This record gives sequence, C-alpha cells and structure tokens, in this order.
Amino acid sequence: MSVNKVILLGNVGKDPEVRYMDGGICVAQVSLATTDRGYTLQNGTQVPDRTEWHNLVFWRGLAETVEKYVHKGDKLYVEGKIRTRSYDDKMGVHRTITEIYVDSMEMLTKAAATTTNV
Repeated sequence: MSVNKVILLGNVGKDPEVRYMDGGICVAQVSLATTDRGYTLQNGTQVPDRTEWHNLVFWRGLAETVEKYVHKGDKLYVEGKIRTRSYDDKMGVHRTITEIYVDSMEMLTKAAATTTNV
C-alpha cells in the first residue's frame, strides 16, 4: 500500500494561467507560497522566514472555478497529489518539474470563501 497526498495552506503568487485543451477541458496553473516563520535562537541568532513555492495544477470544473474566483494574494487550502514530469526547454536543456495535482480546494480569502471538490 502507498499514499501520495499533499496538504498545503498558502498564498497565491500570481493570477492563474488558464488554457483550454481540445474538447474544451480547462486546465489552470497557480503558484502557491507557503512560509515557515523565522525565529530567534536562545543565543540570539536570527533564523529568517523560509518560503517554498509550489506549482499547482487544476483540471476541469475545479480549473474553471479557479479561473473565475482565484487571484494573486488569495489564501488557499488545497489537497492533492505530487507528480513529477520532465521536458526539454527551447534551448534543448532537459528540465524536471514537480507539481501538485489538486483534488480539492478551499478558498480562504473572505470575499471568495467557498469549498470545491473534484
């Protein structure tokens, strides 16, 4: 048995990038920032905030919801799966990217607070 489950709570870094595939299937991509707050050690050493950026991918109805309601700065709670893919960029350099394929999302920004599942 194995489990591939990710839970993230963070802030949207830029407006969603949305495209429609053949057959009208909607796909939305969002960057999400999660931050571990800095702190001070007993000896006075300052440990700074640490921000991680996550690439989120939404499909179909969930992507359409993202297109309509999610904006830069919004706070999101998402659950999904980690997926890694590789590609060759325009210069022929082999690249690998890790993405979160979102299964469910809760918008936590006051103006848009709602829950959506696939």
